[in-house]
Formats: sequence, C-alpha cells, structure tokens
Amino acid sequence: MGRYTGPKAKINRRLGFQVFENNGAVRAFERKEYPPGMAQRRRKPTIYGQALQEKQKIKFYYGLREKHLRRYFAKAKHIKGNTGENLLILCERRLDNVVRRAGFALTRPQARQGIVHGHFLVNGRRVDRPSFQVKAGDVITVKNRPNLKKLYAELSQAAGDSNASWINFDRDDLKAIVTSLPTADDISLPVDVGSVVAFLSR
Repeated sequence: MGRYTGPKAKINRRLGFQVFENNGAVRAFERKEYPPGMAQRRRKPTIYGQALQEKQKIKFYYGLREKHLRRYFAKAKHIKGNTGENLLILCERRLDNVVRRAGFALTRPQARQGIVHGHFLVNGRRVDRPSFQVKAGDVITVKNRPNLKKLYAELSQAAGDSNASWINFDRDDLKAIVTSLPTADDISLPVDVGSVVAFLSR
C-alpha cells in the first residue's frame, strides 16, 4: 500500500473521509458520500470492523504498508507517553507528510514522488526517502534547479497557506523549517487511534 494506484475515490467513500486529496477523488466523494457498491441498507459494523477501518485510514492517508505501520507501532510502544499519539506523531514526522503540510505539494503522493526523485534537501543534503523522520530545527529546501524552483513555486501557490503550526514555510525562498516536533494537537488525521492500538495489539 506504499504506492496505491487503484481508484482513489472509492477509498474516500469506503472510509467516509477524504484520505486522497486529488481533485477527482474529492469531487467524487462530494457527489456520493455513501460507500461504494449497491445502494442498500448496511449492517452496523462490528468493533473489529470499525478498528480495521480506522487502521486503513492511517495506512492510506500516510501511504504506509502494513509492515511500516507495525514498525511505527513497535517504536511508539517504547516511547514514553500515549502509544496511539506517539504512533501518529511518528507518521506526521515523515518527510513526505512534512513536505505536504508545509505547502510544497498538493497531495502526499505528489510529495512522495518529488522526494523519491531527489527534489528536496534536508539541511543541505539530498534525501530521497519519504519515510525520513524530521527533527526540530531541520531545514527543507528545493534542489537548486530552475525547473524545480518554478514547479514548486507554482505548486506552493496552489496549495495555499500551511496549517501546521510546527512548520515555518517561506514561500518566496521555498524553505520550510521544522520549528518543533508535532504534538497530539498537531495531528492532521481525524482517527480513533485507540481502536487502532487495540487492533495492532492483538
């Protein structure tokens, strides 16, 4: 699931949330907010089914494979504090998420593609791993190539202002500074992480 290529609108409708942010998927979700399939009365999901759906939200939203999610979960359990919040904070600190939240890109898949192609530098060094964990004080910039500068200047204008208080984005210089680590209040995904923790603990 690290690179989902199927119909994104169906995932948005199935999960009842705009996990994928591209225009087509958003428009389809707005037209049909009910899950895909035959329009019929559906049974109330079980506790297991609800927990599975919440887990799927995290996987699709951050672009994670099952093994990556479980790796983050194992790490989160060894960090002091709430395991669920720690899990989501680790996901928020992924470089692809930071590039998206800062405003360099319109979607996380777009941010991930740019990183894999080596378009971004962290503290002046090329990083091509979307899973790279940012730290407070890290500076993210676009590689000094005119075509890339032009591309991300246009994308940042379309993306609008960042809503991440822990990232300071300078649109003119195309530079993002991670001013602090995200907290539970900064998590961008509305999800019942407690049920996900219980699911992964089985």
